[in-house]
Amino acid sequence: MTSVRRALLGATSVLWLALAANAWAFSPDEPLADAALEARARALHAELRCLVCQGQSIADSNAGLAQDMRAVVRERLAAGESDEAVRGFLVERYGDYVLLDPPVKPETYALWFGPAAVLVAGAGLVYVLLRRARSGVGAAGGAAGGPAPLSAEERRRLDALLDDDS
Repeated sequence: MTSVRRALLGATSVLWLALAANAWAFSPDEPLADAALEARARALHAELRCLVCQGQSIADSNAGLAQDMRAVVRERLAAGESDEAVRGFLVERYGDYVLLDPPVKPETYALWFGPAAVLVAGAGLVYVLLRRARSGVGAAGGAAGGPAPLSAEERRRLDALLDDDS
């Protein structure tokens, strides 16, 4: 056997071993042996937000980060941590945004009350604009029905200008 064939056979063997090892590797979605732990893990997966998706939980996401987060949840539960400890670890690492239902506290007021505040401000603006339109106040500050009446001085100057033209 030539040295080229030996090298090719060795490289092929290494490739097959690498592929076989990858097939036996731990999958992040591999269920836990204990059904109660698996149920807890799935409940936590539904509560946690995928940080790269638009409002999806890590249970519903196929993103790599979501897979990593599912693996972390399963590993920590298998190590004996409580649901609160696992949730706390992820919040410490990623912030309250990782929770699909973040707690109400000063740091999250914008998340909870921001949309309502924008809605109220928009309704207030519409109300003010409609009131102005109904009262007849135009952009120039005069009545919407026509221009403001002339003062005595303006009337005298206008008459003088009109007399000059005739």
